[in-house]
Amino acid sequence: MKPLELSGDAVGKGNLILVNPSHPIQNEVARERLVSVTHGVTQTPIFLEKQSARMLSEIISILNSADRITPVSGFRSLSEQTEIYNTSLSENGETFTKKYVAIPGCSEHQTGLAIDLAENSGRIDFICPDFPYTGICGEFRKLALRYGFIERYPKGREEITKISHEPWHFRYVGYPHSVIMKENDLTLEEYTDFLKGFPEDGKHLYFSYENNQFEIYYLPVAAEDRILTVVPDGIPYQVSGNNEDGIVMTLWRAQ
Repeated sequence: MKPLELSGDAVGKGNLILVNPSHPIQNEVARERLVSVTHGVTQTPIFLEKQSARMLSEIISILNSADRITPVSGFRSLSEQTEIYNTSLSENGETFTKKYVAIPGCSEHQTGLAIDLAENSGRIDFICPDFPYTGICGEFRKLALRYGFIERYPKGREEITKISHEPWHFRYVGYPHSVIMKENDLTLEEYTDFLKGFPEDGKHLYFSYENNQFEIYYLPVAAEDRILTVVPDGIPYQVSGNNEDGIVMTLWRAQ
């Protein structure tokens, strides 16, 4: 077994961080971690965090859809999110803005893990782009799960997410978490709580999918803490905070 030291600042980092009005972003992604995903009709440069950008690129390549699916919005700085929010308040009013535009400091776009997509069918609405559940967009949705993306704001979950249904907004949480969330019909808010039921010193979550087996468990970590855990030698693993009160460990085990 290999020792692994974790500190409280890790709670605000990783693919599984929960960002919403109750969970402001703690660490805006470093600019050197961003890469361009601009293609299609979009003229303004659009960036995502490196791993999520690579996964998005693979989906687009497999579907041969660079001319049919267009990135609309990716990473936004705090100042950019503030400008979008204030502009929407001015042009669309408070009711619309609260439904569709996250409060500055509480936007997933500031993580570099969120992307808004549009079907390339002429004029694109950059606040509420059209991304239907049929055609090439439907094919994207099917493949997105395998590459770590979820539809972040599903219909009927507005009371939980505090954002209206946004079929165009996808969030990278990483594989296999995207598949587990879909199979259990969970939003990220619900999944964050769900994982707390699998503590390090209790029953772990085991999940098998496509000849891969995963072991997942949760460690509570306070902001000022430094804790020591162990991981098996020779097994790939991922560490992600939940931006609330702990860290999620994901181990890739042989089938």
